[in-house]
Amino acid sequence: MSAATSFSLAVADAVWAEIKSAGQASDEHLSILETLFGKNMLRACKIVDERGVRRVTGAPSGRSLFLVMGESKRKEEYLCFPEHLCTCYSFFYDVVGRGEQLSCKHQLAARLAEAVGEHQEIEVKDEELADMLAKL
Repeated sequence: MSAATSFSLAVADAVWAEIKSAGQASDEHLSILETLFGKNMLRACKIVDERGVRRVTGAPSGRSLFLVMGESKRKEEYLCFPEHLCTCYSFFYDVVGRGEQLSCKHQLAARLAEAVGEHQEIEVKDEELADMLAKL
């Protein structure tokens, strides 16, 4: 990871922490994130505005993951760990493969939705959560 990438991610982490602390994202926060993440941040905001983020939490463990809606007409839902992985094509192609993006729009939508409390909460048994993960 380059020094510039590390710096960008550190700035983003600080902004996410401020948003979570405030419970809302200011125009300044969104501007900084848009500078760091470009068009993916705008698309992430649209997903959050359309209530396209669900956090699925296993009981009794408390482990969780996010399901994030795509923007295509098929309205696919992607399994997402906001800071680490998304099952969408863009994550593997643009983030991992070419290194052109720091995060995909689904990861950003999950982080934003969690930070401002704009996601649906779903609780399932740990076995169901394990089944979801087994399909990766």
